[in-house]
Amino acid sequence: MAAPNLTVALLDPIMKRDPAGPRVTWYDDASGARIELSALTLANWAAKTANLIRDEFGLLPGSRVSVLLPAHWQTAAVLLGCWWAGTEVVLEPDPDADLALVTADRLDESADAPEVAVLSLDAFGRPVENLPLGVTDYATSVRVHGDQFTPDAAPADSPALDGRTVADVLAAASDSAARQGFTAEDRVLSTTDWATTDELLDGLLAALVAGASLVQVTNPDQDAERTERRVASEKITAHRSA
Repeated sequence: MAAPNLTVALLDPIMKRDPAGPRVTWYDDASGARIELSALTLANWAAKTANLIRDEFGLLPGSRVSVLLPAHWQTAAVLLGCWWAGTEVVLEPDPDADLALVTADRLDESADAPEVAVLSLDAFGRPVENLPLGVTDYATSVRVHGDQFTPDAAPADSPALDGRTVADVLAAASDSAARQGFTAEDRVLSTTDWATTDELLDGLLAALVAGASLVQVTNPDQDAERTERRVASEKITAHRSA
């Protein structure tokens, strides 16, 4: 029996209900950057990533991908792309990974992976300069891939996240959403990282499985007045904080 696809399970209900509304809004308070993605745009980026993983790197469902990236809108797209392609995500350096997706400052942690792609996380898609031979620049490569994707079937017990199956991940994310009180009507403000499975479940996947909209802040400013203005301007109704 084939496993349900994690990305399809997360995005399909949102796409049917509200494809154009804000889904992930990302701030970097250190630089002043703000990027907002609808579910449709997020799905397009995820599809490009899934096509990159399958067609350029040749990974099949069940392959392992080490994702060494911070909480960021591009990371959300990368994770969804990995799961759409049926691969298992691990959130740490992994000698058994078939592919590592990393930032330049963590490139040395992916030395054992046969394939490595580096993300600049630049809003304008600027490539990473002076990469070693054989290392792929994500921004350059992903843009040539299609924004539609049809997943291949994977076994029902295929792992999706650090050994957990799709069903396990969906159940854990749903439990987290219920515990935090997230609903499809919420705008969730979060300042937490996604470096561990629990952080990822509570900070990103709980919001997605609930159909909520996530406002993710990197390098959060500690100015209370600025936070209050953001809560008002973004119409925040729920919080996920460290």
